Amino acid sequence: MVLSTIRMKIPTKKHAEILRILKAIAEQNRVRRGCLGCRIYKDAEEENVIMYEEMWRSEEELKSRLQSNEYNKLLLVAEMALQNPEIRFNTITRQSGLETIEKARGYAGVSETL
Repeated sequence: MVLSTIRMKIPTKKHAEILRILKAIAEQNRVRRGCLGCRIYKDAEEENVIMYEEMWRSEEELKSRLQSNEYNKLLLVAEMALQNPEIRFNTITRQSGLETIEKARGYAGVSETL
């Protein structure tokens, strides 16, 4: 899996427009082959900071996305940012959940009761 994130500080007066565009991009992208999900986050501590996230099944499917005409729209949004956006691609080789917390804290069978 590959997690793609773009974190950007956007102008206040462009906030509604950028969110509308990102929501449309996410909707279209969710049905694309290999896309495991898209999300848009607003930073609770830093005003006007938004993060756009995509999760891809494979690097090949991410590469196809990056080469698409639709990705240009996302790059145009990133160009509206007040500062250079933070763009990251993280390859995930393993996932876990509550069981990791249980193991670290020495609990047995806690997730069965949750």
